[in-house]
Amino acid sequence: MSLRRLVEEHEGAQRGLVLANRSQPEQLRSMLAGMFTEQSVTVDEAAVEGVPENTVLLLDGEGNVLAESPLSAVSESLLFTNSDAFVTGSTSLAETNLPAVITGLEGVQFRLRGYPQSHKEKLLLIAVSRHIERAAWEHDAGTHRASFQRLSRIVDEQGTQRVYRRLGESGVDTHVYGVDDGGAERAAELGVTVHAGDSPDYRDSWFVVHRPPDAEQPGGPEPLALLAIQGDDGVWDGFFTSDREEALAVDDYVRREL
Repeated sequence: MSLRRLVEEHEGAQRGLVLANRSQPEQLRSMLAGMFTEQSVTVDEAAVEGVPENTVLLLDGEGNVLAESPLSAVSESLLFTNSDAFVTGSTSLAETNLPAVITGLEGVQFRLRGYPQSHKEKLLLIAVSRHIERAAWEHDAGTHRASFQRLSRIVDEQGTQRVYRRLGESGVDTHVYGVDDGGAERAAELGVTVHAGDSPDYRDSWFVVHRPPDAEQPGGPEPLALLAIQGDDGVWDGFFTSDREEALAVDDYVRREL
């Protein structure tokens, strides 16, 4: 078993987005569609009776509405921002607030290009990572595990350092993983437990997992997990989920093997 195998065995959910009753400029529709051009998420536009102007609807594979959010919320959280906002810390942990139509994309199998192929595609998974980190911080309990490929990133990226310092100071048992490129000691100063290694699971994985207390109990708080693997071509394949069995499987594997 490996983290790559967990990604390969994931059965992707089918989702679609519909921009209903648009009165905003065409550019916004184009930006929304552009974010999912290479994904299994369809983006359409329609006039929908009984729905406010400029509302984004999330649909399942059968066309049922699962969630809805104002286009303005989607724009502020994703379309009008970039990864630098998270790296530099200009978007704080407390300000991270993903709309329901974005968190509702859980289960979708994503394939995203990293830098330098694309400056924008990874933004969705970066935003979801912050969403999970915020959930851990707000719970102030349980465990939180995150990988960074290179441990120096935790302290060299100001926004990331601030997030993990806050988690290290909280009641969350926080663990970080990556190759020790000189950053392990500095990362430990944040109050987190550092795990260093150089296997593919350390070098090529991107996971962020929060396991609240009693998450394994039926009716207990939902665990959250993001898992992606980078291939030799620099492309990330992965998913995020709150499915109890799948999220805990990621957490259990990391706890046992890394």
